[in-house]
Amino acid sequence: MPPERILIDVPTLASRLNGERCVAIDCRSELANIDAGRQLYDEGHIPGAVFLDLDRDLAGPVHATSGRHPLPAVDQINTTLVKSGIGHADSLVVYDGGNGSLAARAWWILRWLGLESVRLLDGGFAQWKALGLPIDVNEPRREPAAFTGKPNDSLVLTTEELAAGLSSVRDHKLLDARDRQRFLGEHEPIDPVAGHIPGAVNAPFGDFVTKDGTWRPLAERTALLEAVLGSDREAVWSVMCGSGVTACHLAISGLEAGFREPRLYVGSWSEWIRDPERPIGTGEG
Repeated sequence: MPPERILIDVPTLASRLNGERCVAIDCRSELANIDAGRQLYDEGHIPGAVFLDLDRDLAGPVHATSGRHPLPAVDQINTTLVKSGIGHADSLVVYDGGNGSLAARAWWILRWLGLESVRLLDGGFAQWKALGLPIDVNEPRREPAAFTGKPNDSLVLTTEELAAGLSSVRDHKLLDARDRQRFLGEHEPIDPVAGHIPGAVNAPFGDFVTKDGTWRPLAERTALLEAVLGSDREAVWSVMCGSGVTACHLAISGLEAGFREPRLYVGSWSEWIRDPERPIGTGEG
């Protein structure tokens, strides 16, 4: 399939913000403090940006069998977007504090709902500040939009499907975006059980970005993906991580490299381990 252009650099966004239909979306958050994202937004954000909260807007309530960031209720996220003045005619640019690990989830959710023009800001708010561009503390007043999102469930991989087809995981390539130590089960700072789904392949999203939070050149990201997916752009693959957030990072690089769109295992590791009967791999196994 033809490559899809998703990343947008800071100067390009700055030049487009005066356009009536270009909307920046601030998705900053901190794992240890669910209120931190809103606090950061209130302290300063890209002018005209609206705020979407990772836990309250881009995910639904956690329950006994879910991962840490289940899908939001469609009515809930639709209402949020309508109130934020976001509609199908808008050109959207999502950003977080830097490396895109959180904004990638917003990108995925918006496209899952049927919004087509969604880009991600390379380097995020850190790069915006580094270039000395204007910062606003006021929340924009946008008229409610006429919007009804219709989720595309073909983009979602469920735990039931994965468990039923576990023997073919290697064939369809399930890429795990967590860091190497977590994947191997050597270190688990977040979830109560360490390890990985047997047959999954590790592709840490951190390998796809540089130290300053900008994304590596596409040729380098493509090489990383080809090392685990091969060169067949129509190969079937899926992505996962700890809770279905940073996995979306791999999906973006895959589309930019011309691979078919992967499915997202939304529940990811934090949902897989809810059932102690599900198999767990450690080390290279």
